[in-house]
Amino acid sequence: MVGRPPSLSDSRGDELQQRLQNWQTARTWARLIREAEALWHVDVRALHRLAAQELAQLVQEVPPPLRSRVNRWLERFKVHTRLR
Repeated sequence: MVGRPPSLSDSRGDELQQRLQNWQTARTWARLIREAEALWHVDVRALHRLAAQELAQLVQEVPPPLRSRVNRWLERFKVHTRLR
């Protein structure tokens, strides 16, 4: 069986891997942009409700030992939310 020299097949594999990674990255950015554009058509009240639900979920998921450290970051980021 005649095959390619290892260096050729390795470089071809690396090239394909790089192309796949570039494709996935471009697709991910495009999807994020599409989602952001879709938000322009969303009712602001619905967005606020969704944000409140997400925030409530996140606040409950922060482990108690990390809450004081998270609160310090929240202060630095100048957000209104604080963990109890």
